[in-house]
Amino acid sequence: MNIPPFRVILPSVRRSAAIFASPHSGREYVNGFVDQSQLPVQDLRSLEDAYVDRLFDTAPTCGAPLICGTAPRAYVDLNRQPDELDPKLIDGVQEPQSTPRVCAGFGVIPRVVGGGRNIYSKKLSKSEVDQRLARFYYPYHLKLRSLIRESQQKFGLVVLYDCHSMPHESIADACFSGRRKPEIILGDRFGKSCASSVIEQVQDVFTDAGFRVGRNSPYAGAYVAYKFGRPSANQHLIQIEIDRALYLDEKTFRPNENFAEFRRTIASIIERLVEIGDRQYSLAAE
Repeated sequence: MNIPPFRVILPSVRRSAAIFASPHSGREYVNGFVDQSQLPVQDLRSLEDAYVDRLFDTAPTCGAPLICGTAPRAYVDLNRQPDELDPKLIDGVQEPQSTPRVCAGFGVIPRVVGGGRNIYSKKLSKSEVDQRLARFYYPYHLKLRSLIRESQQKFGLVVLYDCHSMPHESIADACFSGRRKPEIILGDRFGKSCASSVIEQVQDVFTDAGFRVGRNSPYAGAYVAYKFGRPSANQHLIQIEIDRALYLDEKTFRPNENFAEFRRTIASIIERLVEIGDRQYSLAAE
């Protein structure tokens, strides 16, 4: 199967500084990967941000581009540094390359799925890992950088929405000091990837739509937020995490009975998120 490294949908007219990205919604399982894994596909899919690309696919009709990963996160994680290589999984990788994410098994090539279940029964060669990065990782990041550059050239700024979903249990198990559990987590790396005035507007959009919204805990943003969030350069990145239980049957990984209505709600939210990009452009032009 010849899988493209990413899927990008461009608006007929680019009218906003907003960009939408879904790096973890890829569900095109590469030839040989399932056979290579010792886990069934259902377990591999637990790493997916399942159907987030479909939730946000009205962005281009609102004037903003949408870029999506195609390969599954279990195969290659587009929201990691390319050198986050796991020495427990990949031959020839030295321990000093490790980060906390790598130590947990969630490097750029994941070693485990939830619950610490190993994906592979033996190590991967460094050449195979390099091929995965060359085929999927680097092309995605090159295209994302290109979209960001186009936005900076046209509007003088960027508002990048990095769109994800989170397992319901990750919220259910988190401590929120007696408060009701949030349904949406907005991450800005504690103010490092986005100006406070921008993320406050984004939070208002989700709150006005009836959602309980938290910030940065337990998800503050990973590599994409670190790499591309530069508010001092008018480059704002907001990571959006959605409770999967709102739209997904987490046992079967199929859209649940609320999916269509939830998608319509997200479509109305997208319209307002795009307007934030318009508004920031107007302020920057003054």
